[in-house]
Amino acid sequence: MILASSIFLVTLIFVIWQPKNLQIGTTAVIGAIVALVLGVVSFDDVLVVSNIVWDATLAFIGIIILSMVLDEIGFFEWCAIKMAKLSKGNGHLMFVYALILGSFVSALFANDGAALILTPILLAKMRILKLNAKTILAFLLAGGFISDSASLPFVFSNLTNIVTANYFNIGFLEYLSNMFIPYVVSTIVSILVLWIILRKDIPKEVDITLLKNPDEVLKNKTLFKFSWFFLALLLVAYFIGDSFDLPVSVFALGGGLIFLSIASYYKAAKAWLTIKTAPWQVVWFSIGLYIVVYGLKNAGLTDYLTIVLNDLVQRGDMVAILGTGFISAILSAIMNNMPTVMVMDIALQDIPNQALAYANIIGCNLGPKMTPFGSLATLLWLHVLSQKGVKIGFWQYSKFGLIVTPPVLFIVLLTLI
Repeated sequence: MILASSIFLVTLIFVIWQPKNLQIGTTAVIGAIVALVLGVVSFDDVLVVSNIVWDATLAFIGIIILSMVLDEIGFFEWCAIKMAKLSKGNGHLMFVYALILGSFVSALFANDGAALILTPILLAKMRILKLNAKTILAFLLAGGFISDSASLPFVFSNLTNIVTANYFNIGFLEYLSNMFIPYVVSTIVSILVLWIILRKDIPKEVDITLLKNPDEVLKNKTLFKFSWFFLALLLVAYFIGDSFDLPVSVFALGGGLIFLSIASYYKAAKAWLTIKTAPWQVVWFSIGLYIVVYGLKNAGLTDYLTIVLNDLVQRGDMVAILGTGFISAILSAIMNNMPTVMVMDIALQDIPNQALAYANIIGCNLGPKMTPFGSLATLLWLHVLSQKGVKIGFWQYSKFGLIVTPPVLFIVLLTLI
């Protein structure tokens, strides 16, 4: 356990620290190789892990490719300006609409897509609107939170969703039917809590005349109109694929590549450049870090967790669901939600209560917001902001996350009972 824990901690520290621009995927793979060489995991374990994460990582790449192409044609910028215009200059309405947009983007394009693509667009628009630093920070913190808290409704909305759904053989429609209400509740409660905490930094009036007309930012109006039809068609394809028990990545990656091909035909995107700049490091990060975490499983961590979870189950559904969700949340905040979801899935596999699998997902999606290193989406979000000249300190972020996350998590978990 000491050896497995040491490898995991050192790997996680380097993932967060990223010295000399060391990529997160490279660090995770190095950690996996060390674990393999030292006998913490075996080659058979590597095959088991690859079988668990391949669908999630390929689906993620597909969603990001689709998001990148939509971003290229002006889809998200159009949505951001439209949102601002709908507020009619009311700062508080703009705040709410921005979070609703973030919720929509996170649900359809995954939390990482929201962090990578929507954040810089919103930041640019807020600077055009000449909002002060406190207001910009309030919008950014709220947007960063909603990107994870709203990543619940679809299997593809978060990597943790895909991994858990595959691990417990939960179909696309079954997953949606169980998580749609938690998604709606999470969005509403998140907006309410965030507004209460940040309302003093939100201006009453905003001069929206400084913004362009939404249609002016579109680089290809034909492709933009087609994209709405394509997204609806892709969503239908997920449901059809579910009835044939097809992997989510077939449609996520397939849809992303098809739309990229169409955009390339209209010369709205460069296929090779888009594929080249896609975040392939996430693939190596997922596989590498999961292999390192599997070493913790081999050392007995999941056995300890199973004992705790079984004890919670004996105390009734409410205690079991709340307990599982908060354990997942705390572990995610401490050791990142990607390894946590796998450790918890393994610990839950012999417990006959599927509601706990959903509680694990909710905990792993919301819990990471308590620390800056809790999720890959947050790390990417902070990296994007840093490149744009916005610095958010560790304690500044953690204080915000520790205030907002627990009440939202508690209420969302109650919807599972």
